[in-house]
Amino acid sequence: MYRASEKRYDTMKYNRCGKSGLLLPAVSLGFWHNFGDTGNYENMVEMCKTAFDKGITHFDLANNYGPQPGSAETNLGKIMKEYFRPYRDELIISTKAGYDMWPGPYGNFGSRKYLIASLDQSLMRMGLDYVDIFYHHRMDPETPLEETMNALSQIVHSGKALYAGLSNYDGQTLEKATKILEDLKVPFIINQNRYSIFDRSIEKNGLKETSKKLGKGIICFSPLAQGLLTNRYLDGIPEDSRIRTDGRFLKEGQLTEEKLGQIRALNEIAKRRNQTLAEMALAWDLKDDYITSVLIGASKPSQILDNIKAIENTVFSQEELNAIDEICRS
Repeated sequence: MYRASEKRYDTMKYNRCGKSGLLLPAVSLGFWHNFGDTGNYENMVEMCKTAFDKGITHFDLANNYGPQPGSAETNLGKIMKEYFRPYRDELIISTKAGYDMWPGPYGNFGSRKYLIASLDQSLMRMGLDYVDIFYHHRMDPETPLEETMNALSQIVHSGKALYAGLSNYDGQTLEKATKILEDLKVPFIINQNRYSIFDRSIEKNGLKETSKKLGKGIICFSPLAQGLLTNRYLDGIPEDSRIRTDGRFLKEGQLTEEKLGQIRALNEIAKRRNQTLAEMALAWDLKDDYITSVLIGASKPSQILDNIKAIENTVFSQEELNAIDEICRS
């Protein structure tokens, strides 16, 4: 029988999610990789235990996380039943719908039909009565925004989710969605977007500043740029790396000599800060007080322990920030 550490809340930092009442750990555990059918179940269990024992109370999923789609939720359901059921009220479980999930015209994007049906399937796979946060996973250029937001309203007001979130939205659409959700009295509290030293898209499309203005939280996925912002590729491409063994999200062509030079230069700054490159990359996301949390992926428990160290130093001098920006422009 699993007994969580009595000291699980001693060292983790918790940040308020925008202007809401919800606190999230500064580091959250994402199930995008390594929790599907191709992963080792016992390793998944140990990663969840390690994370929770260190105060990571937030497990983030989506309907299509795998491979195969749905398998990450199925595995979480098994882990919850076998180990975490006594701790359900201490956990934040989030999931999403918006990307292609099942065949035919009703398993994709942002229709009322898709979102409600998808969450029902997700709850069944996870063996849960509700999720804490349910996200629309991406903007839908065809479905009226009002329809998608009304679906989120029904989901929250039915009790199947406690809070609503939006993922991969830009600032302009976020502002429109917020107005609709406020009128519907939906507790929309958080945006999930890609953000890293190498990917500043939310600074360019207005999402970051609009979230701050509206008092909505931001949780960042891919803060390590799919592993580029770690020591994994400092000396080239290892044969057991994600590029070699998977290749779905990180392509060999992305690791150019120019990119390698940037990674090595950033690593030198990290050394001067007494951090690993990964720790510095996570800390860089968390340097702004309105960034709520960073989502880490892991393939083994030790990576979780290493990444948590980032919260020990999230303060950057202006000289360091300027140097990081200059490297990324080079």
